[in-house]
Amino acid sequence: MKLDDLLKALEAIAPRELALDYDNPGLNVGTERTRIDRVLVALDCTPEVADEAARLGCGLVITHHPLMFRAVKSISPTDPATAPVYRLIKHGIGMFSAHTNLDSAEGGVNTTLCRLLGIENERPVPPENICRVGELERSMPFSEFAGRVEEVLHTSVRVSGPERQVGRIMVCGGSGGSEYPLAAACGAEVLVTGECRHNEAIEAANAGVNVIAAGHYETERVVLEPLVGMLKAMGCDAEFIISSQKTPLRTL
Repeated sequence: MKLDDLLKALEAIAPRELALDYDNPGLNVGTERTRIDRVLVALDCTPEVADEAARLGCGLVITHHPLMFRAVKSISPTDPATAPVYRLIKHGIGMFSAHTNLDSAEGGVNTTLCRLLGIENERPVPPENICRVGELERSMPFSEFAGRVEEVLHTSVRVSGPERQVGRIMVCGGSGGSEYPLAAACGAEVLVTGECRHNEAIEAANAGVNVIAAGHYETERVVLEPLVGMLKAMGCDAEFIISSQKTPLRTL
């Protein structure tokens, strides 16, 4: 399909204006190709993902996390920050990212988390509208809900806060431990996120919010298949391949 048509579809799914100011969504790496037949979809564009795209004959990589958050003065194959860019350019492969705009979009990261975890009546949480809050179909003990998160996301979780009945849940995939004040403000008993710092866990408990930290990778990778589904539903007829990329962190 035409590259321009694919980019328009991605923009429609996750409009750029939904992104936070610091973000760098969009076409991070351009390409001379005007038609794209095969696309690799990944959470991050690592050197390994760039090589995977080249090996599979992909003309474009779609990621959640952008490259080059900060200005760079040179692109080198040995610089960890620019090695993926170097490899993409070497093989003529473009890269498009949808980050905080996909977090907040309908059908994006946090919508998907709500649906997978059985959180109903989910709605965005002001003012940035990235986090989502909703209710469980029935209240349950906190430990039972934490077990559900582990099972559904195929992960192990770390939790903070007392054992109690919970029913209203706020989700913020990725690094969202600092969002506990929003959870408290919207009456959520639990914040489900990927990462939570030590002090954030303490402060959240003091604010009456239990935290479930389920892994940055695990709380965001869930959006990849729904994203492909939305692109196909919009008539994008390229072949989409989910990357074999795994989490950079593992338990020994």
